[in-house]
Amino acid sequence: MTETTQTPATRWLPYTASPYRYRRRRTRVVMVGDVGIGGDHPIRLQSMTTTPTQDVAATVAQIVRLVQAGCEIVRLTVPTVQDARSLKEIRAELQRRGVRVPLVADIHFSPAAALEAAPYVEKVRINPGNYADSKRFVVREYSDAEYQRELERVAERFRPLVRRCRDLGIAMRIGTNHGSLSDRILNRYGDTPLGMVESALEFVRIAAAEGYHDIVLSMKASNPKVMVQAYRLLAVRLAAEGFDYPFHLGVTEAGNGPEGRIKSAVGIGTLLLDGLGDTIRVSLTEEPENEIPVARALAAPYQGRPLADGVLVETLPCPTYNPVDFVRRLVRTLNYGRLAIGGRQPVAVALHLPGPLAETLATALTFRGPDRPGKIVAEILRVDLTDASDLAALRTLAARERRPVLVARTADPTLATAALDLAEAVEPLGDRIDLAALARTARARGRSLWLVEPGTGVPPTETDVLAVERLLARVETARTAGLNDLVVALAIATGEVLVRSYRLLAAHLDRAGLDLPLHLLYTAGPDLSLDLLGAASALGALLGDGLGDSVEIAGPAPLAGRLRLAYDVLQGAGARLHQAEFVACPSCGRSLFDLQTTTERIKARTRHLTGVKIAIMGCVVNGPGEMADADFGYVGGAPGRVNLYVGKECVEKNIPIEEADDRLIALIKAHGKWVDPPAESAPETALR
Repeated sequence: MTETTQTPATRWLPYTASPYRYRRRRTRVVMVGDVGIGGDHPIRLQSMTTTPTQDVAATVAQIVRLVQAGCEIVRLTVPTVQDARSLKEIRAELQRRGVRVPLVADIHFSPAAALEAAPYVEKVRINPGNYADSKRFVVREYSDAEYQRELERVAERFRPLVRRCRDLGIAMRIGTNHGSLSDRILNRYGDTPLGMVESALEFVRIAAAEGYHDIVLSMKASNPKVMVQAYRLLAVRLAAEGFDYPFHLGVTEAGNGPEGRIKSAVGIGTLLLDGLGDTIRVSLTEEPENEIPVARALAAPYQGRPLADGVLVETLPCPTYNPVDFVRRLVRTLNYGRLAIGGRQPVAVALHLPGPLAETLATALTFRGPDRPGKIVAEILRVDLTDASDLAALRTLAARERRPVLVARTADPTLATAALDLAEAVEPLGDRIDLAALARTARARGRSLWLVEPGTGVPPTETDVLAVERLLARVETARTAGLNDLVVALAIATGEVLVRSYRLLAAHLDRAGLDLPLHLLYTAGPDLSLDLLGAASALGALLGDGLGDSVEIAGPAPLAGRLRLAYDVLQGAGARLHQAEFVACPSCGRSLFDLQTTTERIKARTRHLTGVKIAIMGCVVNGPGEMADADFGYVGGAPGRVNLYVGKECVEKNIPIEEADDRLIALIKAHGKWVDPPAESAPETALR
């Protein structure tokens, strides 16, 4: 029934004070106007205008709306010197209206624009990938001497801005983008988190040599896993070099709607949980004021919390996940007929059907098991048995073809033993069942047990150590009885404690050499819209750490919504794709077409293309770079004109936007990636 693999050895890097307890990373305070970032200050919320900066009236109106929504820092795009000069008028109009908010000039390519903008803003953001370089995707080997000469050239271009910001007393964000690393960095370090970190550190060292330290750092990527790894590595590298600059967090080009919010929560939520992050921006392809409530909700659990000085939990085992290089925890494979979990199998999706099975059988019979890629189905169905009528219902359900894998949950010893003949697994509840005896029977019948431990509700720290210990004791009982085919889970409602407890569980299992699959169980409330960010943050953090072989959203919310959210979180975390993946920038004054309507049009026509990644970019600043991580790109090339990419290669230029959607579809078809949308049938239609 099983196949066994070994978890690769990993080297822990102390990117956080403790993976089992919250402690915010200590940083210097950087003042942006009268708003402090880092230190003991709150996690600051910011956004960016989408209007052309030279349209002063429209830009001011948008800034006013952002401030009214709670935005604490506003960034504006400044592509040219003329845009920089418009900042003076924008500042004057805001003062006339009594609007007080720090402004940030966003600079790409143009040192002249940065120098012109500096007197009118409280912070300048530069991208080290293109501030002193033009991206050509040139492959070249640099000798150490040649690389050093390149750094001297970069320093010569960068120092004037450093000195200007220092003399004016304004801040700077050195903002690395995964999609726009310089050719110099790409050739030496590759398109990696290490390359992102080195790109920033090159500029940090130049600024520090000038005695300038009012710096905020960011490591943005459209892939949350890459983004998380880069920030973690940056924290380690900064500590090693004696720097303590605060972090600006963001998942760039996250997209819109639930998908954009989930992807942002996976990246930002994971880092905030470990104490990294001092200001955040949620990049949505929507009106910018829509970003602020999302940012506020992500930051809320960590606002006003003490910095957790004192003794940390040092007696707990060292985590086995690699914080800066994704490696999925490899476990034994459990084969359940048409579905296998663990090993190298895709993360499976489970659903709990609440209530006695005899009463819910009609609903259970509507669920089909594993199907074509991309189909949203309950691959594993957890059902409740309370009496003989439920057992009869289980017999009916088990006899159905193309059904989900069945996990029978019961506290009755007789029902548990009988269910082993019908379901693929039994989940024993309570203390009435002799676990050792049930494990021996399961082993004899070639079945497995699911061991799910509820939280204690009173953890001595932010990790529920007691729940983990109780679960490990049950695992030992089952294994002593000869059963190794076990799936383990923690039913802890609070997302933050859930993450830390699963980390501890995995560390204990790995230290003991137990390669048991983990079922990730997040309990949501009745309104999933209120749990969307929490589920994405918690499950996304664990999946990003390489933990989890099946996932489930539990709770009182409707079945279809819970199932859909589980699939969407897997998609956002990059763990499993059930539809096309979209990289869509949030728009700004550089955008050459309406990103919101364009994104919706393209998503409507291509969403069903499972595993296909499409980038929709308003301009070429990050566009070509993000194309390297996408199958196809739709990029603004000129007003009303679109360039189409395959990977990072531009294959069609200056297409009228009226023709661009159809040409994109034709391009997808020409590369063999197109399939016609499937005709859905009940009940799956209702689950979409």
